[in-house]
Amino acid sequence: MNGVIADRSGDGDYGFELPALRAVPPVPPPPGFAERWAGWFAEAMTVDPGPRVVSIEQRDDREVTLVEHTVSGGLRVRGWFASAVGGIAPRVGVVHGHGYGGRDGPDFDRVPDDAAVFFPVARGQGVLNAGLGAPTPADGHVLHGIHSIEDYVLGRCAADLWHAGSALRALAGDVPLYLVGESFGGGVGALALPWDDRIVGATLVVPSFGQYDLRLRMPCEGSGERVRAHVARHPRAREVLRFFDASTAATFARVPVRVEAALRDRHVPPAGQFAVANAIDQAPDAALDLEVLAYGHREYPDLPLVLERAFSATRAHIARVLAHPSTALETPWPTSTFH
Repeated sequence: MNGVIADRSGDGDYGFELPALRAVPPVPPPPGFAERWAGWFAEAMTVDPGPRVVSIEQRDDREVTLVEHTVSGGLRVRGWFASAVGGIAPRVGVVHGHGYGGRDGPDFDRVPDDAAVFFPVARGQGVLNAGLGAPTPADGHVLHGIHSIEDYVLGRCAADLWHAGSALRALAGDVPLYLVGESFGGGVGALALPWDDRIVGATLVVPSFGQYDLRLRMPCEGSGERVRAHVARHPRAREVLRFFDASTAATFARVPVRVEAALRDRHVPPAGQFAVANAIDQAPDAALDLEVLAYGHREYPDLPLVLERAFSATRAHIARVLAHPSTALETPWPTSTFH
């Protein structure tokens, strides 16, 4: 690495303005990147989600079900499934990820009325899965398994999004899937997105885990700081991270993707966020819808209006994707098995 890139303003811009951010390249894939991820997806598709209803309630004219389901390795995790409004047959299924630390319950702001939705909670996180399959964030979640490409937690969390999609379709029928993820959820969403031919589009909000060549040089207040410190002590871990760079994965995207990326962010440095957006922009079979935010991971006076517009924009993006389905997924990825 070529030295630390300091955030001299203390505002989270790290000295980058928009033209420089739009020029940040994705990290090239290491040999075997696409084959390995495609193999993981193929393996995930052999798992029967076996959803089991734990409890049911009504919320916002939707039936909301707490569900336990199976992921790779036989682990049973929990998440929330919700029907379309009024119980109508859904037109799409939204797999809705979350930020680092998990979620406390469903949030329908970005979900259209005619969509069923599954709110997975990452292994080790949140009120549902704390310490299950991985340590909690406070206990080092982001470093779990970092010694091994096969074991690293970010790969397992990305695969769990595929399993959430399987659970959603077991409950709602074989609807097309749309992926929503913010911060942690945006990063693992970018990792999961290219390989799943059930996914027709996505919204990634201030996505994490992008452009480790720069990310590992930028002190931050998010989970990336633990990773940066670990790699400084254990340089070989950098080679593992090459298989979990959200910007690398995004170069393989083949569907329309909306990215909301921030100019200033002390938790997820903006260069990594924009590397994900730039990768999608360069992917020949993808289509980028970029929204530039003033800030990420902080409160500011215009935030309520910004969020209202963003929620509406995601719902509109889903409508456009469903009206003009992509044909880019007609050619499947090559698959192989890894042990």
